Amino acid sequence: MLDVLTNIRPLDILDVTVVAFIIYRIILLIRGTRAVQMLFGLAVIFAVYVGSRVGGLHTLDWLLSNFLSSIILVIVVIFQNDIRRALIHVGRNPFFGSLTLDEESIAIDELVKACGILGGRKIGALIVVERENGINDVLESGTTIDARITCELIRSIFMPSSPIHDGALVVQHGRLSKAGCFLPLSRGLDLTKDLGTRHRAALGLTELSDAVAIVVSEETGNISVAVNGGMTRNLDTTSLKKVLGRLLEPRKIKTQKNKQKKKG
Repeated sequence: MLDVLTNIRPLDILDVTVVAFIIYRIILLIRGTRAVQMLFGLAVIFAVYVGSRVGGLHTLDWLLSNFLSSIILVIVVIFQNDIRRALIHVGRNPFFGSLTLDEESIAIDELVKACGILGGRKIGALIVVERENGINDVLESGTTIDARITCELIRSIFMPSSPIHDGALVVQHGRLSKAGCFLPLSRGLDLTKDLGTRHRAALGLTELSDAVAIVVSEETGNISVAVNGGMTRNLDTTSLKKVLGRLLEPRKIKTQKNKQKKKG
């Protein structure tokens, strides 16, 4: 044991640290997405492969050996959206641009207030908030607004009489950037039939980026939040504010923790 420890070089420690960090970032990237289920399925296949080798099941062993020989290609195909998100992560943008912590809180309050009013009146809405990864490459068309986030403006955009109420309203750099944007629909085959076009568009965008999508159902008035290809449904304004605060105000949470540590 001592011989092993004495033979460890600083480069070996660096090597292990880098690999551990990469694995950690991959886990964070796929956490809460369908990629976790796919990864579990691959783990089961590998376990069956090991069992076939140990048990002498030659036909099954041959089939799985050929399958696993091209596992890199399989992984690229299965996790293409997650890999895409990781690669464009280097060009990340701040969550709310140059807004202060107080301005971020006010912006979230305006979003929550607007969604609550729209939900109460059963007016459908789809609001997308850009986070670290830019989403301009997946936005189709849209009308440029470039305005401050206010409840009144959001409500007017999604009124049925508005010519841009059908598309998504996009928040970028702490401002209402575009309206009437069309988003890529989710290709998931396991989606329930009660999910409408807005919900599928929200899931489709969050499968391709780390953006947060807020959906107000036109049929029920229920509010949902989509992120990383998953969706939390039936939120009230209180729970919506908590979810958005956790997803969109990491600086504020970090600042509060630092203050608590200093007091302790």
